[in-house]
Amino acid sequence: MIGVRDTRRTRVVLAVLVAVALALIVVSYADSGNSVLRPVRAASSDVFGGAERAASSVGRFFSGSGSDSSQVAGLQKEVLQLRAELSQAQVSKSEYAALRKMLLVAGADQVKVVAASVIAVGQGYQQTVTLDVGSSDGVRVGQTVLNGQGLVGDVTAVSGDTSTVLLADAGSAVIGVAVAPSGQLGWVTGPGKTAGGTGVMRLQMLSSAAVLAPGDQLVTGPSASDQPYIPGVPVGVITKLISVNGALTEAADVRPYVDYSALSVVGVVLVPPATNPAFAAVPPLPHPGPTVTVTVTARPGPAAPGASPTPTAVP
Repeated sequence: MIGVRDTRRTRVVLAVLVAVALALIVVSYADSGNSVLRPVRAASSDVFGGAERAASSVGRFFSGSGSDSSQVAGLQKEVLQLRAELSQAQVSKSEYAALRKMLLVAGADQVKVVAASVIAVGQGYQQTVTLDVGSSDGVRVGQTVLNGQGLVGDVTAVSGDTSTVLLADAGSAVIGVAVAPSGQLGWVTGPGKTAGGTGVMRLQMLSSAAVLAPGDQLVTGPSASDQPYIPGVPVGVITKLISVNGALTEAADVRPYVDYSALSVVGVVLVPPATNPAFAAVPPLPHPGPTVTVTVTARPGPAAPGASPTPTAVP
């Protein structure tokens, strides 16, 4: 029974030591010249200093009582390693699912993409995101960006290692679309970022002979030089027909497939499709999807939250 009690006490001490160490690391790495953090650092020194002395005393007690200090060190190392592995596994599982869905859409459109992670979001009414890929990865202005749901936007600015994407739901975005399966053409405008906005896009058809119905699906239509968007990328689904006085063509509300408030893993299209894929990528996609060429940029150093996982195969 003595051995069992020592093990439990050891784990309690280990938990205290880990908590104190993490807190000290956070404060120690802060800028020592920061006047805002100075009172926090001073307070932490008083509080954690006492905690360190208490932990040290307890450690000496166990050592003096015959407890194995190497066992404590081993348990501490094991706990920290398991915590790191669990955190990375959770991130990888979530992002792998997003990456796999993106590859299905890219595969249906038969395009070459470079996988990327969203690392920043535009502030205020700026409807842009920043990706962790740039010109060094083959990214250029005007390229289409998609994810596992459909059209994300197009690249508007590029640096060596990052790029800026204007989201397709921005108020300034105008997207040429084709209605599945008829192929009738029109254009969709983004709702923009407004207080209490619904996120619903507005569709306007080109031809007065076009006939729409709720449930019709939309994809990006053909455009000159595949800009600003390549054809065949899912955009959204018609939810309601709109009657506009004096309008010669039909209009409708469109619910976008992409949740623009929850973007993570995306793909930048490096090479457009050789032929128009038409409606091959409209959901639901076949399982498994077509094969696709994808580049995942390897970043040096430890994996950061939001880093794209590297797939070994496309299911």
